[in-house]
Amino acid sequence: MSAAPTALVDGGRAPAGAVSAPVRAVLDAWRSEPAGLFTAGEWHPAATGERRTTRDPATGAVLAEVAEASAADVGPAVEAARAVLDDRGAGSWWAAAPSARGRLLWRVADLLAEHAEELAQLEVLDQGKTLATARGEVAGAAEQFRYFAGAATKVTGTTFRPSAPLPPYATPGTRLVASTVQEPVGVVAAITPWNSPLLMAAMKVAPALAAGCVVLLKPAEDTPLTSVRLVQLVARALGEAGLPRGAVSLLTGGGAVGAALAEHAGVDKVAFTGSTATGRALVRSAGRPGGHLPRLTLELGGKSPTVVMADADTASAVPGVARGVFANSGQVCVAGSRVYVERGAHDAFVEALAEHAAAQALGHGLHPSSQLGPLASPAHAARVAQRLADGVAAGAQVVGAGGPVEDASGGGCFFAPAVVVGADPSSPLVREEVFGPVVVVAPFDDLEEVVAMADDTDYGLAASVWTRDLRTAQRVVDGVRAGTVWVNCHAVFSPELVTGGRRASGWGVENGMEGLAGYLEGKTVCSLV
Repeated sequence: MSAAPTALVDGGRAPAGAVSAPVRAVLDAWRSEPAGLFTAGEWHPAATGERRTTRDPATGAVLAEVAEASAADVGPAVEAARAVLDDRGAGSWWAAAPSARGRLLWRVADLLAEHAEELAQLEVLDQGKTLATARGEVAGAAEQFRYFAGAATKVTGTTFRPSAPLPPYATPGTRLVASTVQEPVGVVAAITPWNSPLLMAAMKVAPALAAGCVVLLKPAEDTPLTSVRLVQLVARALGEAGLPRGAVSLLTGGGAVGAALAEHAGVDKVAFTGSTATGRALVRSAGRPGGHLPRLTLELGGKSPTVVMADADTASAVPGVARGVFANSGQVCVAGSRVYVERGAHDAFVEALAEHAAAQALGHGLHPSSQLGPLASPAHAARVAQRLADGVAAGAQVVGAGGPVEDASGGGCFFAPAVVVGADPSSPLVREEVFGPVVVVAPFDDLEEVVAMADDTDYGLAASVWTRDLRTAQRVVDGVRAGTVWVNCHAVFSPELVTGGRRASGWGVENGMEGLAGYLEGKTVCSLV
């Protein structure tokens, strides 16, 4: 496929001086002394001494080096985490009151806010997203810690009188009393993706610590930098509170580390966000015959439908649908990448959506004029380009000039948003996750038809419907099997809004008190008194 004739803002380069002095200092330090693994409350290199180089996807420039963990690092890390969990002495993590955990999490939120600009710039450089998007995600990460700081003291049980008959050995005047308690599930392996590294880490670390678990964080190998900073800040807050710094650990490394964590008998729960293929591999690892069975929370891929009725408010629907699929250059699990528009409004909507897509300024995430940054890596950009090229070869048409864009550095990660029509409903472009700024638009004639089209997928992560008619909206909400359905909006998140997938989009939920419950397990106590 030929490159799209889209001009990049300043050739895809960041303005001089865009990187702040604190961020330059952090990166300089990590180039001279690579960021290490953090276990047992201490930083250290990987067992093999291996390192991984991280690069700016917009320019290909080297950012930093981090320790490259292997399966050999997993056993000692899990053992150290279990030692923190099992310690019952004074000053231990186990002895910390829920209110102490709440204060700890609030302190982490304050530290995230204090270092917000530094973290946002690191996220832009490491992942490619725009500074505005990164700033929003850093704020969202802080809100995760604040929400679960309050939730830490809200974990309660019940006391009741059971209906079971008294056992024959009960003495006169005794009775049965029962109670339930909620206990931390134990050692949690939190495995996070590369598209929103800091926010996704916060969504797992915050509820796990609130529940009293200990956490082993394994970030995506391509985007580890904000996770390193997060663990540094959490460890600082733990030290300030007089709590064991080993309550949080960090293993930077590849997929073999995640698989080893899932297989390790000392890991009680795996919380994973990423692709469906990797999620299935984790299930196989965790369920290996003769092995243990850790609890799994899996937030996996999606192919989310968006339904646009003819009566929708176009002034909000066009930018809303565009944001729902093109935000973070389409690298969002809930991206509304299948858009179904009522036939009478289809052509005008496609034209407006293509015009909106073409108007998006594409450039380095640190450039103040950029609205979309590059894709996260050359390899991923090549996959997205190939998926679009295959769709076009099969008969689909790109409206306008979407596709890969050449840049001055030759990094090869820039991709202009593409609006596609005429795709076969059975093609991979329609049925499989692209995870890039590519949207397929198709017409429909009636509500029953579009509900069936929207729900014709292996996934079930999210959906949205745009209409002025409440009855129509409710029929779509009822008919589409998805963990979240938005009405006249898309990709709206906050810590109390529970998220989760159906079918191939995953198991379990995150956020809210239901998400906290995933890090707890109940115990029933029955007493003869």
